[in-house]
Amino acid sequence: MGLMFRLFCSRPMSLMAFLCLHLCLLCSISPSQALKDDKNPTVYEILQQYNFPIGLLPKGAVGYELENKTGRFTAFLGNKCSFSLEGSYQLRYQSTIKGYISEGKLRSLEGVSVKVLFLWLNIVEVTRSDDALDFSVGIASASFPIDNFVERPQCGCGLDCGNGQVRMIGKNPFVDSY
Repeated sequence: MGLMFRLFCSRPMSLMAFLCLHLCLLCSISPSQALKDDKNPTVYEILQQYNFPIGLLPKGAVGYELENKTGRFTAFLGNKCSFSLEGSYQLRYQSTIKGYISEGKLRSLEGVSVKVLFLWLNIVEVTRSDDALDFSVGIASASFPIDNFVERPQCGCGLDCGNGQVRMIGKNPFVDSY
């Protein structure tokens, strides 16, 4: 390939020379350099820009789409994901989570559910109120301190992933119904 490259690049300055020059430049940039130059925020940084903690999504989100004008938001996880928190809250994430995001509010959510007693209920809205997050399943809602969401849970094990300590999520005995 080196000889062929030299043959094509040895011609007078032309389209071929221009292409060879760009090929040389592209080959000299390593993938890690290309990633460092990427200015796109991560999905977790997008959550923070809208005043949400990163712990709303589990570790391993692989991308997102955001329509700035409408707030239409789609987050992509590598796979479906589920885990328990404190052994009493079971959460399930689909591989794609959709909804609309605005300052302190996620609405029309699809792809996240919580197990209440023996039923799986879709979380349809998350609202930030000062230092608390309110989660709505449509007919009922529950509020939790925002400090419970500073860490990203891990699929399969939540916040208890081999370190032997379970980080307790603050319980709120009050559940509001509409």
